[in-house]
Amino acid sequence: MYLCIDIGGTKTLLAVLNKQGSIVESIKFPTPQDYDQFLQTLTESIDGLEHKNFDRVCSAAPGKISRKDSTGVVLAFSNLPWENIPLQADLELITHTPTLIENDSKLAGLSEAILLKDTYKKALYVTISTGIGSVMVVDGVIDVVLQDSEVGHMLLEHEGRFERWEKFASGKAIYNKYQMKASDIEDPRIWYVIAHNIAVGLINLIASYTPEVVIIGGGVGTHLDKFQARLEEDLKIYSSPMFSIPPIFKAQRPEEAVIYGCYEYIQQHI
Repeated sequence: MYLCIDIGGTKTLLAVLNKQGSIVESIKFPTPQDYDQFLQTLTESIDGLEHKNFDRVCSAAPGKISRKDSTGVVLAFSNLPWENIPLQADLELITHTPTLIENDSKLAGLSEAILLKDTYKKALYVTISTGIGSVMVVDGVIDVVLQDSEVGHMLLEHEGRFERWEKFASGKAIYNKYQMKASDIEDPRIWYVIAHNIAVGLINLIASYTPEVVIIGGGVGTHLDKFQARLEEDLKIYSSPMFSIPPIFKAQRPEEAVIYGCYEYIQQHI
């Protein structure tokens, strides 16, 4: 059995998967803002699981991971007030099991790209949720050259000044502007603006990485059908003869993409 952990800014999801990749048990709890309280709640949640004998553990962290060694230290979290957290060591102490740590958007993209790897060998996954993240997956493996990229922090011109992409195109930005979550928006005029704001950043990624396919995930990505036509129109406007606009798909398992990414990551590192 594998224990897969998706740590989010508001909730944490634990899932136990068998070696065939099926979820056999899961539990969710609100993520405490205090790290020590988080560890206590996590320990209690794991103790409450029916399955406790794990061969491996993998945790997704919404933040920047130290790559200098294999200690699994998370230097900073994008949506939690935690810094220099020895997450791998703490999880191994709790579970008594070898543990892997990776960024959450990278793991989500890994699982979604693997679903398409028989058709597309070079996939770009972009998650549009509270923030914006991405990963390049080549032949079913995370591209190590780009594994620490933070595309949501690209500076782009917006309304006459340079702003970070996620400051005007993320789910949080959408809520701040319209006082509505993406799930509540039906007005096509609003989706027109959202599509444009996503396109101005996405075209740069397509030009830089030349993927064979783009997968859109995250809370906003689940509503791709509401803005895909306009997004593709804008991308064509910004396109160049030097690169082509690849097909764009919605994530197939948006809610569990990170969990399945943990599973795939374990499989690749056993």
